[in-house]
Amino acid sequence: MSMNQIVRKHPGLFGVPFVLIIVAASFGLTTFTQTRYDMHDRKVKHVTKEEELKLDKNRKKFDIREEYFRLSAAADEHWEPKRIARPKGVPEWGVPPTEPPSKDGSR
Repeated sequence: MSMNQIVRKHPGLFGVPFVLIIVAASFGLTTFTQTRYDMHDRKVKHVTKEEELKLDKNRKKFDIREEYFRLSAAADEHWEPKRIARPKGVPEWGVPPTEPPSKDGSR
């Protein structure tokens, strides 16, 4: 019997081993992925007691309204509107161009 005839008679012979390999690989890789996440957690959570106490001691309560008023007051202090010189050939605002632009893009 050739391989083609066996697969035609029993199509599960081709699919079942493939599915078993995928499932076994998934279970096999869980240890590696778990190790990866454990190393990341260890790196992130590594804070000594002294660092933890210093962080809590200097912490200030955050108030969004206070921050808004502080930033809006700082923005108004050193701001002055200044007009810049226009490049030559550019008309003032509200003055239409003397000729309409051509459709092909050239002047």
